[in-house]
Amino acid sequence: MLADQGEQASMSDVAAAAGVARATVYRYFPNREALLEAVGRLALEDAGARLGAARLDEVAVADGLERTVRALVTVGDGFAVLARERGRPDTGDFDHRIGAPVRDLLARGQRLGEVRDDVPAAWLTEALFGLVVNVIGSAPALGTEDTIAAISSVFFDGAGAAGRPQ
Repeated sequence: MLADQGEQASMSDVAAAAGVARATVYRYFPNREALLEAVGRLALEDAGARLGAARLDEVAVADGLERTVRALVTVGDGFAVLARERGRPDTGDFDHRIGAPVRDLLARGQRLGEVRDDVPAAWLTEALFGLVVNVIGSAPALGTEDTIAAISSVFFDGAGAAGRPQ
């Protein structure tokens, strides 16, 4: 619900989607901010752990990109909520745990001539996050592996350096 409706989702909407009474949601989360903080914290830990386990700095750039997309898609709606809410003080670790490793991967790709270098790696990183967030909540839903392959292909073929072998 939070991933789909963002700022518009109320605690009542969350309770209805979870199939529980609104009072039950409030028992665990005193307000919407506390709920967003909890979802963000869990997604940050999950995505950070998955990206760390992906060893992005040890694999080819294209493989690293696919591993990145797999990590973020697997976190799913939690990543969408985290990415949208990262301006909040409680998610300040986003850049360190998620943004920097992906930005470093793309910057390495730029140095190797595998990723276009006419735009900053930071922009490409934000574009990738935006693509993942928007695809996670889109219909029709694809299977996980098809989603990962589609996002990776759309992003990398659009960000690949001119003349890069296909």
